[in-house]
Amino acid sequence: MTERGRITSAATKVGLLTFASRVLGYIRDAAIAFVFGAGLASDAFFVAFRIANLLRRLVGEGTITHAFVPIFTEIREVRGTEEATLFVRRFFTIFFLILLGLATLGMVFSGSIVSLLAPGFEAIGGKFSLTVDLARIMFPYMVFIGLMAASMGVLNSMGHFTMPALSPVFFNLSLIGATFLVASFLTEPAYALAYGVLLGGLLQFGVQLPVLRRYGMVPYPPLFELRDPELRRIFRLIAPAVVSIGIYQLNIFVTMRFASLLSEGSVSYLYYASRLVELPIGVFGVAFTQAALPALSGHMVGREREGFLSSLSFSIRMVNFVNIPATVGLVVLATPLVDTLFARGEFGPRDTGLTVYALLFYAIGIVPVSVARLLATAFYSMKDSTTPVVAGVLSFVSNIGFCMVLIGPLSHGGLALATTLASVVNLVVLAAFIRRRLGRMGIRDMLASAIRSSSVALFMGAVVYLLAALLYTPESTLPVKLAVLIFLVLTGVGAYIGGASLMRMEEFGHLKELTRNRGCRK
Repeated sequence: MTERGRITSAATKVGLLTFASRVLGYIRDAAIAFVFGAGLASDAFFVAFRIANLLRRLVGEGTITHAFVPIFTEIREVRGTEEATLFVRRFFTIFFLILLGLATLGMVFSGSIVSLLAPGFEAIGGKFSLTVDLARIMFPYMVFIGLMAASMGVLNSMGHFTMPALSPVFFNLSLIGATFLVASFLTEPAYALAYGVLLGGLLQFGVQLPVLRRYGMVPYPPLFELRDPELRRIFRLIAPAVVSIGIYQLNIFVTMRFASLLSEGSVSYLYYASRLVELPIGVFGVAFTQAALPALSGHMVGREREGFLSSLSFSIRMVNFVNIPATVGLVVLATPLVDTLFARGEFGPRDTGLTVYALLFYAIGIVPVSVARLLATAFYSMKDSTTPVVAGVLSFVSNIGFCMVLIGPLSHGGLALATTLASVVNLVVLAAFIRRRLGRMGIRDMLASAIRSSSVALFMGAVVYLLAALLYTPESTLPVKLAVLIFLVLTGVGAYIGGASLMRMEEFGHLKELTRNRGCRK
């Protein structure tokens, strides 16, 4: 299989498994919406979970994977498997101690963190204290999920993508079980969600261990050696990467802080909307980022500039080929999606409308977020984590400015739009830096591909919009709404595939070839 085939195959596998876990994640969110609605308890949980989740991403999967994979790939290819195994033990030992220290600090200073990030909660009786309690319970989650992220870096470097992509399923099952089986037995039901997060993190890491053992990369017994120069190289990369990889999450935190000053439920509306947007970003953007990183790192080890640029350009075109129609689909089906997934129990029609309002502004940021992540990955494969910091800081500062300007006229929708505009700033700066460093990277081909994808996606959107106007009614029963929604999605996919086939788009040809190759192997 060619390298493009390997990247597409790995991204497809990751994408399908991520899609399965995200579908279960929507069931999880629907369960939380049904039991808790969009009010005090849900606002408190989502803020507390964002705190634990943000710190997890800053020192967890994003930072560790991008800093770990290039160096681990070099060690394994140059110095052999045995030395790579010892390095894994040394890294896991040090990283566990760092995570444990950070989690402890987080538990101690939970009150100050919540006060900084959600100052509006202090004016509402019981909301601030509940948020602090939930955050304190969930901080140890970052230890488990950080170790899971390190496991993902090892396994992705070995060409294994299945179990890391599948592990969120266990997290979602844990939260669903906590919502329906535990919450009703507690004086404060929201505590069940926090305990579900803890168990879910433990399960996500635990299921990686048998796979690591199969590859001979067991991270135990502990091996404490601070003098390892490769460890110092990784942590030198991690330090600036904490800023650059976490910028998107930091922007969410800025949004959350402003939202805490708005009417009750605003934090929840933004959370539910962002969850829908994270499906295409997680399934396609992150999938190609994970799949492309080992290939890009290998090109850098071999100093293969043309191969590096070709793989990067190909990955961007493939991501846009899928994410452009995903953007159009989310905009066209915003109301049916939110209504079908969340509108029941404590989540009413008003909540549906306000969540849709945020979703429309978030959706247009799918493409810039995904492409910016791929460009950042390119810099990490070059062992350069400084350049993404510059772009990230500019994006972060821009987001604060956009929030201040847009919150007045657009309320929580303005905060969603600010996040999207900040991601555009991040993309533009990264693209300028990478072109200056590496020269031409096929921008004309990428733009031509994006224009073709956009034209087919608009045709698809028109077809789906007309059918939705004829078939979808909020007054229908849930099974009917779900059946109509599935029909609309499948029709949209069919229309897009048909258009791409008629236009003989190269990206569609790669997906067809991958399917044909798998069929032949079977």
